[in-house]
Amino acid sequence: MAKQGKLYVVGFGPGDFKHITARAVEALQESDFIIGYKTYVELIQDLITDETAVISTGMTEEVSRAQEAVRQAELGKTVAVISSGDSGVYGMAGLVYEVLIEKGWTEATGIPVEIIPGISAINSCGSLLGAPIMHDSCTISLSDHLTPWNLIAKRVEAAAMADFVIALYNPRSGRRTRQIVEAQNILLRYRSPETPVGLVKSAYRERQHIIITNLGEMLDHDIGMLTTVIIGNSSTFLYDNKMITPRGYQRKYTLNSEKQNLKPHQRLKEEAEPWAMDQTTGEQRIKSSVAVTASVKNIQKVETSKQERSKISSYDMAMEALKRVSGDRPKATHYVHQDFEEIFELAVSPGVANKKFTPDQMMTLAMVVGEKGTMEYTPNHQIVLKIPTSNPEIITTKLKIVGFLLSPIGDVLTLKACDFCDGEKMGGIPYAEEIQEKLGGLKLPKELQIGFNGCGMACYKAVTDDIGIIYRKGKFDLFLGAKPVGRTAHPGQPVAEGIEPDKIVEVITNIVREYKENAHPNERLFKYFKRVKQIQGFVYRDVAPKIMIEPAPCGD
Repeated sequence: MAKQGKLYVVGFGPGDFKHITARAVEALQESDFIIGYKTYVELIQDLITDETAVISTGMTEEVSRAQEAVRQAELGKTVAVISSGDSGVYGMAGLVYEVLIEKGWTEATGIPVEIIPGISAINSCGSLLGAPIMHDSCTISLSDHLTPWNLIAKRVEAAAMADFVIALYNPRSGRRTRQIVEAQNILLRYRSPETPVGLVKSAYRERQHIIITNLGEMLDHDIGMLTTVIIGNSSTFLYDNKMITPRGYQRKYTLNSEKQNLKPHQRLKEEAEPWAMDQTTGEQRIKSSVAVTASVKNIQKVETSKQERSKISSYDMAMEALKRVSGDRPKATHYVHQDFEEIFELAVSPGVANKKFTPDQMMTLAMVVGEKGTMEYTPNHQIVLKIPTSNPEIITTKLKIVGFLLSPIGDVLTLKACDFCDGEKMGGIPYAEEIQEKLGGLKLPKELQIGFNGCGMACYKAVTDDIGIIYRKGKFDLFLGAKPVGRTAHPGQPVAEGIEPDKIVEVITNIVREYKENAHPNERLFKYFKRVKQIQGFVYRDVAPKIMIEPAPCGD
């Protein structure tokens, strides 16, 4: 009987071994595979045994990590997907479940999944700052990679208006600098510039750095991707370089005063809370709100005897307090509905061989992109569109009506064909179109480009793409494993000449299928070819031999 796989989704906290849970350590040591962002893998390197396989990828490749983890677990492996902090707070837990759900997973019949919690940044950074998270708080990521900025700005404003303690994750990166500035501007509309702010970089790691500042001056300090920004609420105060947020709002004790007279330590005394329950008898100290309305100066003069004390229900007390604030029992007005707009990304082109846009197509592009979207022309002769929308189907319908070829973007298969000299050489077009129809947009471990040339001149540089196909004298030559960019860029290896036209689509399909099923996440085709040494019978050579090709002028 085949071994059943298992998925651990492990949050290992800030990275310090003292702050990783025992269960997290057990899961890592039980795992056959550990998959994670390469920086996180380095943080837990000492916990990984020699027998454990490790797959590490770049920062933006979370989806491929989740997909690979599920695939390995389905093959019977025990897999740990790691996140710093808590895996359920901007971590990998949600993505893993999304991949499983897409495959029809259920808890009753699918592979076992265990989410192992860790210490999130709001907690670890808060502990280094003092006690800033003692009252209602929220976390907001300022990264607009997956969420439109206008929605993030609304959330910052809502949190500012509601007087939450706010923890800002991903506040700034090398290319994303304006978001933290705009967030500060929003917050300053609702909070004093003197509001305490803590900046914690690399909490509990070797390069830990802590700054206590205020809202007005926080941008005078270095803030980066490894920084968590914690912004106090209206009652947060500083004491001996520590941020402290009282557990309750001090203003609730003097409702008619903007400035609170009681010091934090004073409000903990019994006479400061005459409405509270007696700690000995468990009974209410007063029977009405008379004492609540007394000024703080007279609180100590309030005297109540045991005979005057009566039991008042918590509900009555709450209603009484609400009446003092609003004058009456609150009434619901309406529910707030947020029409979420996602960034819809896709690529469009006039066709496989056609490079000419029509006026209708250009006008349609301008219409669907509008003022909020963007379009960018790429080396693949596609235009990449990024459009905020809550209804992508409307956009795709309009683009298809005017004859656009639509393709997904990201780690997918892209076919780039030459224009066949304005169609004078028609022999290869049907095969290019068939490959596009069958494989175009296919999700892969890493982006893969097929270059297709219609004659032996190969002027469209097919040999510099991952898979190069050249139509020459009625047959096809095949090149594999080019490295298209970088200082060590090189063309693909010539692996076959004279492939019959009725075989070329099958050959390419089998190559792509093998790569899809067996390559590691983020592994380009040339790396996979070099690692496995053979793809579909085509052998990798460390030094590619020169292929003898007859001169093929552009008329053959």
